Amino acid sequence: MKKSKNKTLEVIGWREWVGLPDFGIKSIKVKVDTGARSSSLHVFDLESFKRDEKTWVRFKIHPDQRKSQPTVEAETEVLEYRNVRSSNGKTSSRPVIITQVELLGKSYPMELTLASRDNMGFRMLLGREAFRGRFLVDAGNSYYGGRPLRKKKKIKSSNKKKTR
Repeated sequence: MKKSKNKTLEVIGWREWVGLPDFGIKSIKVKVDTGARSSSLHVFDLESFKRDEKTWVRFKIHPDQRKSQPTVEAETEVLEYRNVRSSNGKTSSRPVIITQVELLGKSYPMELTLASRDNMGFRMLLGREAFRGRFLVDAGNSYYGGRPLRKKKKIKSSNKKKTR
């Protein structure tokens, strides 16, 4: 039997909203995946380049699920390239970056692989290395951190004032 640690951890659900402040993203919906070791962000137009003899990447993000707007453009230094096995069993080399993540009012650095997740339901996957020692996962619930405020849709009124 594993010894219990005296540290009380906050609980997160299998879906949460996180912020990526380094990229100016206030909220992006993530799937919390205890079966995945690393976290992954869906990006497109990914290109690497050299800056001050270090490898950097430039890419675009669509933070809103199932929407192509807005588009966030970003650049960051690459920590390393890592072979990652995707859910379909294929291995690919992905750039790994370190960025700040905000979850349940906490902000901390985490490693994030960059990949095309076009065929996946979520724009970001939060793997266990991102929450190990920080949070416990309740696989039956979602959004312990709440949901972002949505802009209210304008309702077109067809009621015209009648004049007498």
